[in-house]
Amino acid sequence: MPRAGHNPARFVEKVAQPAEITVAVVNCIPFLAGYYEQSLDVLKAVIESLNATREPEHPYDVMVFDNRSCVEVRAYLKQAADEGKIQYLILSDTNIGKIGAWNFMFSAAPGEYVVFSDSDILFRPGWLSASLALFEAFPNVGMVTARPHVPLPVETLVEYSTTTLAWARQMGCLEEGRLLDWETFWEHAGSLGMTEDEGRKIYDHLTMYRLNYGGQTAFVGAGHFQFMARREVLQKIIPLSSKQPMRGEHRLDIVINELGYLRLMTEKPMVVHLGNRLSVDLAPASSPKRRSLLKRILYLRLIRKVLLWLNNRIFRLYFLNLD
Repeated sequence: MPRAGHNPARFVEKVAQPAEITVAVVNCIPFLAGYYEQSLDVLKAVIESLNATREPEHPYDVMVFDNRSCVEVRAYLKQAADEGKIQYLILSDTNIGKIGAWNFMFSAAPGEYVVFSDSDILFRPGWLSASLALFEAFPNVGMVTARPHVPLPVETLVEYSTTTLAWARQMGCLEEGRLLDWETFWEHAGSLGMTEDEGRKIYDHLTMYRLNYGGQTAFVGAGHFQFMARREVLQKIIPLSSKQPMRGEHRLDIVINELGYLRLMTEKPMVVHLGNRLSVDLAPASSPKRRSLLKRILYLRLIRKVLLWLNNRIFRLYFLNLD
């Protein structure tokens, strides 16, 4: 049977153009219990924060890559896309891991700049301007994370930023010292599950590196939990090897450094790591209250190691089919 008429799309003279910035979020919430009990609420807070902190002068598209989450999570993501809160939604039938999602998103993102974020990172007003300011002030920037933080292990702060430190020393714009106030340090360190005693031991011997250049201040280092990069830089790096759901992310840090790019952090904490719990107070955290006796026992190194190992085995058995 011959075609009836012409496709109306042939008469459309203009199509929407993608924004110059793409915010790419990777997500995986396989079920809503135990560790993941509040993860959907966390994800909702993240998506809402991305939309609440938009800057008219720097428009961006939000891209979410979902690594085979449960039905409830996917229903929310589809609703958020229908409401215009997500511009690109990718629902993967299998969990291809964080690096697998990186390979896909960094290839597909249409923006000149790509902002990556884990699905538990909340954005504060001004995060984008603060990040862009470092790209404009510093030369040859590879990646910028929108908060100062201390990576674990601490030694990687120097190991993965040798190019940045060498450049700063050559330019004479480097400061060394603790430089980071306790509240800003603990806001991030405490969200990683360490005790206050563990945090104090790191903080008491902490050496941070800060740059003052082109009218801007930045800390040395960046984090693969959240960062901004030029698309052309990321496309020099991918594809990265991806064999496990959450392993090998440091390869990105290593390659950025080896290629001769700067790795920077904003002076102020413009993003917050929520983890798997939605805190009522999202302002910079003060010292936490002392844990109960039961929690102190559960956080003993050997007991915590055994329980986390058991949790990991159960997760792999039921949800990853890796064994």
